[in-house]
Amino acid sequence: MTHRRPCTACYGLPAAQLIALAWLLCLPGVSINSAITSAISSAVNLAVTAVSTTVSTAVSTALITPAQAQPVAQPPQPVTLEVGRFSAEREGSALPTGWKPLTFRNIERHTRYSLVRESGSVVLRADAEASASGLALEQTIDLKTFPLIEWRWRTNGLLAKADVRSRAGDDYPVRLYITFAHDANSISLADRAARALYGQLPPRAAINYIWDSKAAVGTVVPNVYTDRVRMIVVESGSERVGQWVSYQRNLAEDFRKAFGYDAPPVSGIAVMTDTDNTGESVTAFFGDIRFRRQAATP
Repeated sequence: MTHRRPCTACYGLPAAQLIALAWLLCLPGVSINSAITSAISSAVNLAVTAVSTTVSTAVSTALITPAQAQPVAQPPQPVTLEVGRFSAEREGSALPTGWKPLTFRNIERHTRYSLVRESGSVVLRADAEASASGLALEQTIDLKTFPLIEWRWRTNGLLAKADVRSRAGDDYPVRLYITFAHDANSISLADRAARALYGQLPPRAAINYIWDSKAAVGTVVPNVYTDRVRMIVVESGSERVGQWVSYQRNLAEDFRKAFGYDAPPVSGIAVMTDTDNTGESVTAFFGDIRFRRQAATP
């Protein structure tokens, strides 16, 4: 028997053409000599094998090595959280945006608050004459994210009768009041009764940063009316009366030292100038208040 070499021209055809030729072989009435038939069959087998191998490899690679997701650019996280941006308010406005009067039962005379221009910037002015009231902002803040608090204030005088350890002296020319939220699963019966009576829960805890007349800076004592509140003296005496004084405190750490457990979320911030107990008069000013992230440790 004479063996003929297959037609090598068929090996170079694209797979689609080879498959078309193979299909032609099956049509009735089509006669192609055996040599061409053998060549076409061999070429088709080779093409199908190559396509199958390519597809199998691609599928296996996709299953075994998933495509690497392109990293998505994250927007920069804010470094500060402004809660009292008095400098952005309009001079003469009634109240800072979002802030509400904070008054107390049985205290009829209220401190007057106004937005004024002082040293080129709009600030909050407080005038107290044997009076007490504040301004408050309700806002939830996670101290795990923003543990630092910054503010500045100025007082034009001190209160001669002020005493952080007595009810008769529980007055301050400036104070920054921060309240903390309840854990919904551990509300006491007394707090539930207070909510029923007043329409809202009292704060779980609070910290007051104060300027006292006599107590040393760094003094931390319970408030004379409730042990839920800690008074922290950040300024004392007359040395910086009449000057703007700026502060930065780690509120999360101050809370832990004052109460012995980690701080829950902040529920509100208030400013107050009060002289109802001492019967004295004073004028004070509050600048912007903000929370800040803690810088990463290198």
